[in-house]
Amino acid sequence: MNIPDFTMDFFSLKGKNAIVTGGNSGLGQPFSVALAKAGANVMVASILEDDGQTREWVEDCGVEYHYIHSNITEEGECKRVVDACLDTWGSVDILVNCAGISINKENVTEFNRSDWDKMIAVNLTAAFEMIHEASPHMLKQRSGKIINIASLYAFLGGRWSPAYAASKHGIVGLTKAMSDELAEFNIQVNAIAPGYFATKLTEKTRSDQKRNEGIVSHIPANRWGTATDLMGSCVYLSSDASNYVNGTVLTIDGGFLIR
Repeated sequence: MNIPDFTMDFFSLKGKNAIVTGGNSGLGQPFSVALAKAGANVMVASILEDDGQTREWVEDCGVEYHYIHSNITEEGECKRVVDACLDTWGSVDILVNCAGISINKENVTEFNRSDWDKMIAVNLTAAFEMIHEASPHMLKQRSGKIINIASLYAFLGGRWSPAYAASKHGIVGLTKAMSDELAEFNIQVNAIAPGYFATKLTEKTRSDQKRNEGIVSHIPANRWGTATDLMGSCVYLSSDASNYVNGTVLTIDGGFLIR
């Protein structure tokens, strides 16, 4: 076998246009910035107001930023987001389904149908709808990258939040099913499963000494993940360097699952 011509340009996203749902908060924010640093224009669709910080970080990379306020669980909203990207830049090359919520209850019997419906709608159904709206345009151009955000709870039980675990197990199944359908058209569908990361959402857990020590002791890397730990994976799965990666769930957990 001859060594192929491979350069770091394979990781470049210059000229690409990306949609990141939930891209101005939590783990979505570093994904948005990572794509921008690699050269992609970034459209953030979020139910949260435009924070200004994400815009600044993205535009500092010399690319374009567009924000669209959207509740992607509402009928027609996913189509509106995709159409906005097409109207703004002419193509949808990358889709990162990052929008998600978590509702926890101390007892499984307290977890009700309303809690279930809200979480499935945001974490799973909206991801399906975004793919449903974006993939026809990727099919026309015979290229595209779709990244779904899973979780360690795609592999573990769902104590305190059965719907979260079910939705993330579902994300893995959706990733594999869509990959099976779209791979032959040069559209790669993969997932990232983050472990325990230091974000605003985990501040309460990290401030609880007993819980914090219990988590860190289970992580071979002996620390919580940071935003930087996630950014490279997003660029890789969005770039030509991953053109033969299909239906994979990339776990970024400091080794949590091996212990």
